[in-house]
Amino acid sequence: MAADKRFAVLIDIENISQKYIELIMDEASNYGDITIKRAYGDWTKAESASWREKLLDNSIIPMQQFNNTFGKNSSDSALIIDAMKILYSNNVDGFCLVSSDSDFTRLAATLKEEGKMVVGMGESKTPNALIKACDSFKMLDVLYKEENADKEEKKTSKSGKSTKSTKTGTSTKKSSQTNNLTKLSTIEKAIKQIIMADNNEEGMNMGALGNSLQRRYPDFDTRNYGASKLSKFLAQFDSLVLTQIDSTIFVSLK
Repeated sequence: MAADKRFAVLIDIENISQKYIELIMDEASNYGDITIKRAYGDWTKAESASWREKLLDNSIIPMQQFNNTFGKNSSDSALIIDAMKILYSNNVDGFCLVSSDSDFTRLAATLKEEGKMVVGMGESKTPNALIKACDSFKMLDVLYKEENADKEEKKTSKSGKSTKSTKTGTSTKKSSQTNNLTKLSTIEKAIKQIIMADNNEEGMNMGALGNSLQRRYPDFDTRNYGASKLSKFLAQFDSLVLTQIDSTIFVSLK
């Protein structure tokens, strides 16, 4: 069995809330073995206190960086310098850059140029330039809301109350929060193009289709659109037909 890929998780705490830490680590672990975990910020600031317990619980190393100039985030440069040191020491196969700051766009692009996988994580306010510079980008606020909506729905179901209004409310919130997500109409158009280019009589292998969508749209994650898996996401489009042959699902156009 091949060894897991090694990843470095580098977090800009001055740009990300500590409430996302469990989600960050869970998502990062899906890509491989997290061998380097560092969080950058000015730990002398009172607002950094909420992060400290989270760092201990997750064995994340705090990297102190004083802000020598008022209004400037010196954590950015410290994170970038460390990322380049890690890159040239050849200790990892990929990076998880956790920030919504567009200042990391050039860093993400450089790491990709050097053959490293780059997973970005930030809120849906993240500029498209940074999203597109990554191989994959996770919208933490969208996934966090989705995860907590599921928990609330389960609690409601156990209490015997109707879940209809809860689901409707979740859907409404979701649509208003995904301001920077790729539109469904854009994704549907891309799916049609990809399937036609594949030109397979049986349809396109669903896994291959998912990989193609991820390459086109780094922010693509079915959970952002309320679907737990790709097959459920694709089933919503009237223009598509899903066919299972043995254990493989193929997607074709109607």
